[in-house]
Amino acid sequence: MRIHIATDHAGLDFSTQLQDHLRSAGHEVVDHGPVEYDALDDYPAFCIRAAQAVVTDQAEGIETLGVVFGGSGNGEQIAANKVEGVRAALVWNTSTAELAREHNDANVISIGARQHTFDEVISFIDTFIATPFSQEERHIRRIGQIAAFEHDGSLLPDPRA
Repeated sequence: MRIHIATDHAGLDFSTQLQDHLRSAGHEVVDHGPVEYDALDDYPAFCIRAAQAVVTDQAEGIETLGVVFGGSGNGEQIAANKVEGVRAALVWNTSTAELAREHNDANVISIGARQHTFDEVISFIDTFIATPFSQEERHIRRIGQIAAFEHDGSLLPDPRA
């Protein structure tokens, strides 16, 4: 599987270690930056490029996922979710990693590097990669509603109206 990775300065060490782990597990890793530590770097471009690459690869039929890191993971998730077709989930344990894939067919996860040990991060990412989407109709329906809003702003009618 191809894994696209991006971070900010807070996640740079984790990103480097993670790339080694993923390559040793047989994955192709594409690093979207940064390449060196800069406490004033701006993560949005790194995360958006990684998210765009995931969408492009998936459209071409390439099995791919994305991982973005930051101090908390919040801003990185927000940036990735600005890319049409991305479903980025903030993950903080193996259960949220598993549910992100099973229920939401998330194609990118975001992790707070300052919130977890490296071993925890590895367990989240390995779980995320190994967990398939459930293909349950209710989840497909809900993902479709999110995608429709993202694409053209359409929503189901408000039942309270």
